[in-house]
Amino acid sequence: MPETAPPRPLLIGTRGSPLALWQARHVREQLIEAHGSAEGDIELKAITTAGDRIKDKPLREFGGKGLFTKEIDEALLSGAVDLAVHSMKDLPTVLPEGIVIAAVLPRADVRDAFISSKARSLTELPRGSVVGTSSLRRAAQVRRLRPDLRIADLRGNVETRLRKIKDGAADATLLALAGLERLGLAAEATSILSTDEMLPAVAQGAIGVAARSDDEKTRALLAKLNDARSETSVQCERAFLARLDGSCKTPIAGLAEIDRGVLRFRGLIITPDGSESYEIEVTGEASRALGTDAGEEILKRAGQGFLAKFA
Repeated sequence: MPETAPPRPLLIGTRGSPLALWQARHVREQLIEAHGSAEGDIELKAITTAGDRIKDKPLREFGGKGLFTKEIDEALLSGAVDLAVHSMKDLPTVLPEGIVIAAVLPRADVRDAFISSKARSLTELPRGSVVGTSSLRRAAQVRRLRPDLRIADLRGNVETRLRKIKDGAADATLLALAGLERLGLAAEATSILSTDEMLPAVAQGAIGVAARSDDEKTRALLAKLNDARSETSVQCERAFLARLDGSCKTPIAGLAEIDRGVLRFRGLIITPDGSESYEIEVTGEASRALGTDAGEEILKRAGQGFLAKFA
């Protein structure tokens, strides 16, 4: 009788950046712990995405968020990998047919960190200072808070952006605190911005794990990793973004938090120059419905022509 080939390991698809690899390894560790798997039962497969290949131009010019997921989605759907680990804030609001988010891990700190050797905080930066960021959301809120500052495009992974600041490419930058903490770089933060100063990106700080919708075995494995509170908050925020049809050309921020069983959502849409903005705060229970309703209401306040400015 011919020998039966041993089953291949469960394969996790991920981008190859240091932060993406940290997140994928974290999911691997959680799966091993939850199911008592052997080390060799689960492996990583790094996949280069279009977003990784575009180094020096704004991603919004080439299609936005989907640039970080398309190749990984294709590998998942083809069976080349069994699950995929993503920063939830990088995911489009509409996933490809056949793919679902099977788990949202406990969310990390949602706040943005201010990094500079020129000042202790954003408010203390000298007039005319340059803030480097590729995020329209951050740039627009900086302009609203400090219209005297200048914005410069600053791209790259976390380590690259930190190096560029040290090399003088800009006087300051803003980065997600969660990413710094995961990479052991939290000490690089000069100060932390409150969510009242800088409302975070939708789903910032959350790690999502995608699987094929028809792969019941993998989805069952991932179910043990899902954090219900984080899932509820992220669903609410992504519903808000979906109602606004948010793209990388539209500065949108949103944060849902649960306090004593009550879901509180704050949302923001703002022009890139920071001169016009609309905010909303609502509370409720049903996560998706609350986010969708908040999107409806903020569009009424802004007027249907507001989003057309970004087309």
